[in-house]
Amino acid sequence: QVQLVESGGGLVQAGGSLRLSCAASGRTFSEYSMGWFRQVPGKEREFVAAISQSGRTKYYADSVKGRFTISRDNAKNTVYLQMVTLKPEDTAVYYCAARRGVVTTSLYDYWGQGTQVTVSS
Repeated sequence: QVQLVESGGGLVQAGGSLRLSCAASGRTFSEYSMGWFRQVPGKEREFVAAISQSGRTKYYADSVKGRFTISRDNAKNTVYLQMVTLKPEDTAVYYCAARRGVVTTSLYDYWGQGTQVTVSS
């Protein structure tokens, strides 16, 4: 089992940048594919980005492609989401997630508590 703790959220103006971090517990972090999701109140949680165990394979939602970058440091048990050119519609609670096996855009087993990102216009 893995426990996930997100950090780095906050309030930023449109066009600004933020970097989210997700620290994972345990010694088997490199066995997990990692993902970022986001949710707005009243809407379903949506996929944002995912990265394979090695970091070589990455997936992005169309809405963030070219603006967000997912990366990981297996030595630090941490996955990152670098967000640039933020838009008000990026406002949401962002969740980190983990799953054993091949990277996908859904079906994650472990979730963090979320971190709020608010983009003002």
